[in-house]
Amino acid sequence: MDINPVKHRIIEITEYQDKLFKYQDIPDSVGQKLYDQYKTQIEIEFPSYKTRNQWRLKSKGWVGYIPVNSEFALRINPKVPIKNLFGMLEYAYNLKDFRFLDGLMACESLQEFYNYLAHLLAQKTLERCRKGLYRTYLPKTAQLAYVRGRLDIQQVIKKPWDAKLKCHYEEHTADIAENQILAWTLYIIGHSTLCSDTVSTTVRKAYHALQGLVTLKPYRAEDCIGRQYNRLNEDYQILHILCRFFLDNSSPSHETGNHKTLPFLIDMARLYEIFVAEWLHKNVPKDYVIKQQYQIEVGQNRQFILDILFCDSAGKPLAVLDTKYKAPEKAANSDIHQMISYANTTNSQQAFLVYPIDLKQPLNIKSNDIQVSSLTFSLDDNLDSAGQTFLNQLLSKLFR
Repeated sequence: MDINPVKHRIIEITEYQDKLFKYQDIPDSVGQKLYDQYKTQIEIEFPSYKTRNQWRLKSKGWVGYIPVNSEFALRINPKVPIKNLFGMLEYAYNLKDFRFLDGLMACESLQEFYNYLAHLLAQKTLERCRKGLYRTYLPKTAQLAYVRGRLDIQQVIKKPWDAKLKCHYEEHTADIAENQILAWTLYIIGHSTLCSDTVSTTVRKAYHALQGLVTLKPYRAEDCIGRQYNRLNEDYQILHILCRFFLDNSSPSHETGNHKTLPFLIDMARLYEIFVAEWLHKNVPKDYVIKQQYQIEVGQNRQFILDILFCDSAGKPLAVLDTKYKAPEKAANSDIHQMISYANTTNSQQAFLVYPIDLKQPLNIKSNDIQVSSLTFSLDDNLDSAGQTFLNQLLSKLFR
């Protein structure tokens, strides 16, 4: 696996901000590839009379790094302070509880952050390989020249001349999901272009340490969540948390093959949603319960998924919350109607739309018995201070 970093010519934009480039700054082939493969993440307008023969690029709320080809890359910077982006990622991926991650705050760019976590994952994988990979027993069936486990008597009766014996047995193996997730993630990291030479070498060593023991097969970020740990594999928890980060923010269509380089892209709207929910989960008073991604049935085989359901300690719904990573002057009517529907379905009397900045026209309306309001969880200053302000506002509105 060739995972040496590739040097690109880089152009930069900032999320949600238009930026114009001279016609000669971006090759036509690059513009076409961005339009064909990244139109969900990037709004791109080709040179024309309307743009005065310039390229116009705008990120649709994504940040990260796209290696377009072997010579050209696009960097998308966040509009929030870089230290607060790291803070959001720490909460969203439950990294904040691990003290050895304190060095993240020394990172000055998204690439450094990626590089730091990649090095950490590779190092910890190598440590586990030296200690011995976690193994478990898996059922297997094979044609053997000797009896192992349970012999398939029916086959012996049907084919007594067959020298091979069909046996059912259990094999103690390291080729299990816990280790396959590590191998696939290291493979993905190796096909990014964000690692330094030193980190690339460590990633390559960790990947090769797993080869021959572990099958390379695709995994998703969701596969890293809710796994069972015991005293023999408890150190895998941080490894899988790191894997989830990389798999969640890499290209959705992973193709094997050494020619393929993969982008690193973070959906800021989704990150904001997860961050707010995780912050509340860790900081609400014990009298309350936070339910994230709560699914509700609305009939005719239809379901809604709520960002956050805010409940009392007995599980009774008090409010529904929905995050909106945007900066409108006022709340959209469609969002208000949606929140009223959510509140009705969950028997909540309060509904809140949560924004990263104060609305110029704050929302505070009542529809029948349901109060719909806007709240702010700011990303501009210290996140924990902003969170406490947000939580105080939420609780005061709940019990007004």
